[in-house]
Amino acid sequence: MKNSFSLVFGKEPIHIINRSMQENEIIEEFLSENPIHQVCMITGVRGSGKTVCLTTLSNEFRDREDWIVIDINPERDILNALAAQLSNRKELFQLFKDAKLNLSLFGIGFEMDAIPPITDIVTALDEMLDKLTKKGKKVLIAIDEVSSSLYIREFISQFQIFIRRKYNVFLLMTGLYENIYELQNEKTLTFLYRAPKVELKPLNTVRMAQIYKTTLNIEDDRALEMAKLTKGYPFAFQVLGYLCMKYNVRYEQILFEFDAYLEEYVYEKIWSELSSKDREVLHAMCLSDGKIVNIRAVGEFSSNTFTVYRNRLIKKGIIRSSKYGYLEYTLPRFEEFILRTFEKD
Repeated sequence: MKNSFSLVFGKEPIHIINRSMQENEIIEEFLSENPIHQVCMITGVRGSGKTVCLTTLSNEFRDREDWIVIDINPERDILNALAAQLSNRKELFQLFKDAKLNLSLFGIGFEMDAIPPITDIVTALDEMLDKLTKKGKKVLIAIDEVSSSLYIREFISQFQIFIRRKYNVFLLMTGLYENIYELQNEKTLTFLYRAPKVELKPLNTVRMAQIYKTTLNIEDDRALEMAKLTKGYPFAFQVLGYLCMKYNVRYEQILFEFDAYLEEYVYEKIWSELSSKDREVLHAMCLSDGKIVNIRAVGEFSSNTFTVYRNRLIKKGIIRSSKYGYLEYTLPRFEEFILRTFEKD
């Protein structure tokens, strides 16, 4: 039997649990007659389903007649890529032809006799978006895993100008917390602070349990135990289901391999991106009962130092405040990974 769980990052899995409430808020905002925001950023820890969420939202707009969805690679020259994709759309060919837009200098579009070619890509995009807006068309640009690169900064600066000119353009971006934070702090991009930032929440436990029950043919209580083990972390949900289906065994029998997959595919990378002080705070959590006063005592952290790194780790999506005065890991079996890894470091 083909395994219906997926370990491929970015690919929409067969068993997908949409975050309907968060996704609907974005959809309703972009579809409103006078949207307050035309930019939305989706953030979360690695493996939290950012790409899948972006794909779901893109498909929602792609199915609407008046919307044009453009997927952009953040490593390319974004302004040129956007112009190229718009000009190559069959449904837009006649519109741009009638508008006499000669984009031949950029190797896109078509040559026009007696019409001088446009020499600046921003001017070309300005003309294209103006024509699309007047036709009632809306353009959604989707960019996955942004960082503060030259291409991204250049594009977002220009995007802000497109908004000021009242073009029907919308932007969806995903990125790790630290990359989004760095972008927001660029002195020319501070308007991003006003844009909604959606932090992906854990998947619904009941929905996960239902999928485990029906797919693996197990009892309700077993399915619920598995769902709780994942802590709602999307990649863990897929891995646990994949391994149980592959070996046709109870989940307790594949915990070692479950840990290995999480470590190799996600946790090692997350750990490598943490500062030494971040790691010390996380390790101190392992050696305490999660109570903040005890974590500080174990790690010998001052109040100010601890507060800074606690807030950093919360924003990164690695820990959360489960109740007043306590912290817990958001990632399944991350404590076991830390105990294995910290001493080696």
